[in-house]
Amino acid sequence: MKKHLPAVLFLLAAALLWWLSLAPRRHQMPVPEGQKPRVVTSGYVPYTLAKQLAGGQAEVSMLLPANAEPHSFEPTPGALVTVKNADIFIYVSDRIEPWAKDILASAGEHTAVVQAAQYADESDDPHIWMDFKNVRQIARAVAYALIQKDPDHRAVYQANLKAFETEITELDEAYQTGLASCQSRQVVHVGHLAFGNLTKNYDLSLSALAGSSHDGENSVRRVTELIQFIKENQIPAIFTEETLSPRLSAVVSEETGVPVLPLYTVEHVSKADFDRGVTYGELMRRNLESLQRGLGCQP
Repeated sequence: MKKHLPAVLFLLAAALLWWLSLAPRRHQMPVPEGQKPRVVTSGYVPYTLAKQLAGGQAEVSMLLPANAEPHSFEPTPGALVTVKNADIFIYVSDRIEPWAKDILASAGEHTAVVQAAQYADESDDPHIWMDFKNVRQIARAVAYALIQKDPDHRAVYQANLKAFETEITELDEAYQTGLASCQSRQVVHVGHLAFGNLTKNYDLSLSALAGSSHDGENSVRRVTELIQFIKENQIPAIFTEETLSPRLSAVVSEETGVPVLPLYTVEHVSKADFDRGVTYGELMRRNLESLQRGLGCQP
């Protein structure tokens, strides 16, 4: 055994070095004392979570302009520099933000990277934050990154996380109660497939005009099929994204005689909502109100 000991020790040392190379070393260096962590996010989902969890103890910025489409965004040289100088960079996934790989290549040596999708259940729908269980897990990952970079404010981040988790629990209960008894369970969305995780969790059926992004074209045949579906199934209302052009939903509404109500994807918001700092919880409460109205749910 002694004869093989040097070889065994060498293999153990090599394995340890390999493991350390994979460990999140970027998380291990806090910011200098008295300095706020610089948090850069891809879009509005991680932005609003980071703002709420940081509670003013971090400088949080967003790469996408308000109301920008996250799927087709092209990062500028300035965006690359911003991420390089960040203490924490948070994004959703490569599916939602295919440009993220270019951003990650420019991240600084001590930039902690949080990919939200790593903390979510697998789903065909990349809009993982529409599942309250996922968003709770994502929030914990963001809070952990903040604590690692700014341990002096650990108590603040933990308290904000606890408050957020309580809000999410209350939201989930409100959805379960508010959508339990409705005239219709068909959510017809004149937009892209952003609400699959949400409708699945509350036993609703989803029909959408486009795929999982805004890049697909809305063919005349698909619009005609959707109008026919609404008429045949006596759908009481249709839904559209608040930031989309109202022209298409207006055509569908006119052809079917049903009202149009807004739904909010959270991934991009109007400039007015951005300036006001609308939160994830606020947008999801708006969604619940629209769903209850559009589906004819009992109070």
